[in-house]
Amino acid sequence: MSRVLAVDATSPEPALLEEAGKALKRAGLIAYPTETFYALGADALNQAALARLFELKGRSKEKVLSVIVASRAMLAELAAEVPEEADRLADRFWPGPLTLILKAKPGLPQGIVSAKGAIAARISSHPVAHHLVKILGRPLTATSANLTGKEDPTSVQQVLRSFGQKIDLILDAGPTHGGKGSTLIDVTGESPRILRPGAISKEAIWAVLKKKGE
Repeated sequence: MSRVLAVDATSPEPALLEEAGKALKRAGLIAYPTETFYALGADALNQAALARLFELKGRSKEKVLSVIVASRAMLAELAAEVPEEADRLADRFWPGPLTLILKAKPGLPQGIVSAKGAIAARISSHPVAHHLVKILGRPLTATSANLTGKEDPTSVQQVLRSFGQKIDLILDAGPTHGGKGSTLIDVTGESPRILRPGAISKEAIWAVLKKKGE
């Protein structure tokens, strides 16, 4: 059985996050809570950890992983450019369930860069996820902690049914809210495109984008 650490959902204990961070820095895999579901976390810049994650989930390598970053500064280490529209969306919805697709800087691992040279990133509003990536000091993968094609998990029990002893550690903050995943917006082209509606509505997105020049 994977090691399970009970962590406070609103004020996570630094020592427990440090322990999870150490596992990640050793190319380990952990599960942790987000605003919606439990996620499977790996150091997003560690190719060996990413390869292990893809194999464990049974995920096609053509489906790149989205990441959580701790700050705009960390995002700048990944993104070749951040368009003005992306900045405005981030100002309004970050931290939160909004994932932005941006042009990637060269040299990033294949597992987080699409065939078109883009990354998908967000800042999480969940205290555990947010503080964990700050402690890691590097981007953290944010794919659901399930086998590909299975139900997105809102509890540690579901994570254990999928992975049992196959991941290093689970941060248990109790049930997550579930519902819709993050809203996915492509800002690499001439105008933003909503690729996947989610927790943030299309109406809320377009309301922000239409404010330009007002």
